[in-house]
Order: sequence, then C-alpha cells, then structure tokens
Amino acid sequence: MDVDIGNALSPVATPGVSRESLERLDERVASAHERIESGRADGEHGYAALNLPERTDPDEIRAAVDPVGDADALITVGIGGSALGAATITDALGSDTETVFLDNVDPEWVSTRLEALPLESTAVNVVSRSGTTAETLANFLVVREAFEDAGVDWTERAIVTTGESGPLADLSERHDLPRLAVPDGVPGRFSALSAVGMVAAAVCGADLEALLDGARAESETLAGSLFECPAYAYGATTYALDQRGASANAMMPYAESLETYAEWFAQLWAESLGKDDLGQTPIRALGATDQHSQLQLYRAGPRDKLVTFVTPREREDRAIPHTDVDELAYLGDSTLGELLEAEFEATEASLAATGLPNVRVELERVDEYELGGLLYGMEAACVLAGELYGVNAFDQPAVEWAKKATRGLLGGGEFEEADAVSEKRMLRVER
Repeated sequence: MDVDIGNALSPVATPGVSRESLERLDERVASAHERIESGRADGEHGYAALNLPERTDPDEIRAAVDPVGDADALITVGIGGSALGAATITDALGSDTETVFLDNVDPEWVSTRLEALPLESTAVNVVSRSGTTAETLANFLVVREAFEDAGVDWTERAIVTTGESGPLADLSERHDLPRLAVPDGVPGRFSALSAVGMVAAAVCGADLEALLDGARAESETLAGSLFECPAYAYGATTYALDQRGASANAMMPYAESLETYAEWFAQLWAESLGKDDLGQTPIRALGATDQHSQLQLYRAGPRDKLVTFVTPREREDRAIPHTDVDELAYLGDSTLGELLEAEFEATEASLAATGLPNVRVELERVDEYELGGLLYGMEAACVLAGELYGVNAFDQPAVEWAKKATRGLLGGGEFEEADAVSEKRMLRVER
C-alpha cells in the first residue's frame, strides 16, 4: 500500500501536522521501531502478529478444509477478531461459495440465515481461542442442532479453529474433526493472516500464498523512519493528528468490496488504542455511498475528524449507457469506474478545501496480494501508534468486564460485574 499524507499537513488542514513536527516525531518512530523489531524477534505477545506472513502454513490450512472442499456455503461461527478478518478477506475477493458469518446472537437473524442455507452442502468453521466464548459456543450449538434437524451429519461438515485446550479442542478430539490452531501470542483482531482469517479464504478458493506474499512484502518496508515506511507514516500521522484534536478517524474505502474492511479496521483501532482515555474513535464509511450521508458532517461539523480514503488504482469497469435525457447525456461518455474515481477525487478535494485532514491509502487493485499488504500495513500502523501513545495495543481489559457481567447474568458463575446491571439508574418516558 502507498500512503499520501499531504492533505494532513498543517498548510492544508486544521488540525494538521507540520513537516517539522513529523521530523521531530520521527525520532520516536525510530525508537518505537526498535521496540517492535525486538518484540518480533522474541515472539512476544502481540508483536508476534507481525510474524504471521512467515509463520502461517497455507498447505496446512488447505489440508484441513479439503474434506469440505465441495461446500456450496460456509458458516463461520465466531465473533470480533474470530470473524472479521475472514469476512474482510472473503468479501473483498468474492467467491461462488456463499459465506455466512454468525458473529451476533440475534435469534431472528441467526434463524433466518440458517433457514436459507442448503445444509447438506454447507460447511461450518467454529473459531474461538478459548473455546468458551459465550456467543460463539451458543451459535455453534444452534448450528449443530440445525444440521441434526436437517438429517445432516455435522461432524462430516465441521472444522475447528481453536487453542491448544478447551471445550472446542476436546470436541475436535472426540469427533476427529479437522483442527487448526489459533496462533500463540496473537490477539484475535491481529489474526486475519492466520488460519483464523484464512480458512474461509481457502474454502472460497482464494490464493493463500498471494495473501501472505503481499503481507510479507509490506513487512519488508518496516523501517526506522515514517518517511520510508507507508505503515508507519499512517500510524504516526494519525497519532499526531489525534494529539492536535482529530479524535475521530473515518475509514472510507472507495470500493464496495472493502466495506467489511472498514469494520475490521474499526475493531483493530478501537480495541487496540482505546485505553487510558486515549485513542481515536473509528468511524465506518463507504465511498461514494456515504458522501450522501456523512460528508455534510465532515465538512461542516466539529473539526475533530480525520478521513482516511482507501482506493484502488485499477478496477473492473462498466460503461454507462447513453441516454436521450439532455441533463444526463454527459454520463454516456463515461464509465461507472470513472464516475466513482471522480466522486473520490471531488470528495478528497472538498475536504482539503475546507481544511479537514485526510489521508489517501492507495492499492494497485483489490486482489489477494494487495489485500494482504493492506491488512498487514494497518496492523503495523496500529502497533506503532500504540507505542507512540504508550499503551498496550494487545490487551482489551474493558471488554472483559462486560464478558463477566454477561456470564454472571446467565448463571455461569458469581461475578460482581453482574450486580451492576440491577443498579442501573432509570428515567423512563413511556407512551
């Protein structure tokens, strides 16, 4: 990926960061890079995620999914990082295989999704490091029951991706299910380039080697200066802008296939950096759709935002048919791709004209190689930003509180966090 931070510089943007400020910040980037490389070399928790392009074995993944290689549909049962990486990859690349990601426990939604699937030709991959994630295990039990009710042997259609021990590991042993490992030392939101994110890609026929090659090429750009490394340029610039008041980061890809990527980025950025009253709030947007829903706020609302554009240089195109409507005749000389590119350039320029900081991230095209580089690059940017903020980018203590409260409410143990639910203050306004 290439990164253009020109529209985030102070001569253009308010808030903005000067070239001189970035040069001073670059000394901290060099120190942060040394820490990151040390963590990678020692395989430390979290930093180990940046070694996945070398650690992940695509042959092992393909061997595990081979028994369900004929699947017309794939259900991935997981939540957060156990689903978003896989969804990002398959949604970006597309496939004839239908993909369903059960990452919520809304009963009507789950039932509707299952009822629409041909279960006799559907595979299921259940993903949880601990094997005890409440939402994931509940949905898996529902999926298993659906297979049984349809007269389908679920054990012939299932893959397990989990840690070394736990209920799912035991289940895979008991039923002799294909099993892949959630990599050690890698938080879920950083695991897209492992079996966690790539099982679905394998079932859908994606080029796993190209994904890893793109990530590996991006890893080779990591260097001790933000002016030499696109990932660090992005991480350092977002940090510097946040320090100057851009406390929200709207991730706005101009490719429909990257809409789920914006959701993946939101988890990565929020869960990694939102600590100690620090961190940018990620916003999910999609160009050109959200020009008609969010752009008004970005241009005329509070000056607290950075907009990040992601755009491919090449894409498949389609001509716009000619029309005899005079006001629309100009469209007949264009293509949808040209229109989308014009929409992007106009939006980028409109933000610069009003002084709102924005950054352009460019890919050659949306394919396995470029997607691998994008995912790796944003992970590296996030790790660098964590170093600059001085926070642990690899834990999520605030999430654990709600997990304990949920478990307590369902009778899964005594947790004081559950008591807080009954202490809720109310001011009801009823009809």
